[in-house]
Amino acid sequence: MSEARTQTPSGQAHAIEAVPVRHPWRWAASAVILVLAAMFVHMLLTNGAFQWDFMARNAFSGPVLDGARTSIALTVVAMAIGIALGVVLAVMRLSVNPILSGIAWLYIWFFRAVPRVVLLVLFGNLGILYKRFEFGVPFDWALADLLGVDVDGRLFGFDARTVISGFVAAILGLALSEAAYMAEIVRAGIQSIPQGQLDAAGSLGMSRALTLRRIILPQAMRVIVPPTGNETIAMLKDTALVAYVPAYELWFQLQGIGSRTFQVFPMLVAACLWYLAMSSVMMVIQHFVERHFTRGASSRSERSTGGARTTWMRLGRGGTGGS
Repeated sequence: MSEARTQTPSGQAHAIEAVPVRHPWRWAASAVILVLAAMFVHMLLTNGAFQWDFMARNAFSGPVLDGARTSIALTVVAMAIGIALGVVLAVMRLSVNPILSGIAWLYIWFFRAVPRVVLLVLFGNLGILYKRFEFGVPFDWALADLLGVDVDGRLFGFDARTVISGFVAAILGLALSEAAYMAEIVRAGIQSIPQGQLDAAGSLGMSRALTLRRIILPQAMRVIVPPTGNETIAMLKDTALVAYVPAYELWFQLQGIGSRTFQVFPMLVAACLWYLAMSSVMMVIQHFVERHFTRGASSRSERSTGGARTTWMRLGRGGTGGS
């Protein structure tokens, strides 16, 4: 609150007391929200359905901790494969070769169109489609029948039901699906680079691979990293879907405890708290990763913001030449 003085026609100065603007509805809304928050906390503490003691005893048991480690491992491995394959698919999609571009489009179309839970169940039942996975000369049996000779071009193989465990099926379903989404994210990041920089790199004699590694990807990371962080958090939550495979991840273990003890609701709350805690940790990591890749851009943005603020201050003072 400031005090100003005004002068009457008689030349006598009087002090003017400035009165701050009052916001009664803002205070009323705050009071209502505080009351509702207090009611929610009271419900959490007094409602016996939560059974906090039971939840605390079981939410950190050995199987649940193993399930949490499995969920984190699924997230890390699926995202690593998804990012690597997504970069390859994005480069293929942007290729001038119509075969590479078409195959990448077909892959992205299929895995974005089919729900992830359906893919997981599908990969969990690959043993129905294949009894063994064998490596060798393609179409060797067909060629042998066509030529009427006895040829066995198979080098080695594995029993499909042994190789495709629940964990492997979950990795396949999550990683291959994630690659389709990452391909679109990476493609958007690559296309955000101005064409002039690519022309300049070409004029310097840089190959397409070197231009991609030295010019495009470092700058595209500013566009790629934020949605990739969101995809990682979404992947962590989607690991709950592998309970359909099944794989013994966090949600599977908590659900099992709830079913055995007939205490389903406390285990549902425990699952919420577990995913909330792990997602919060990933959000913190995402913040620091984003800050690392946007250091130069942030500095330019701050300088630009500072310059704009200075310009506005100068304009407010009466012109761009004011001080």
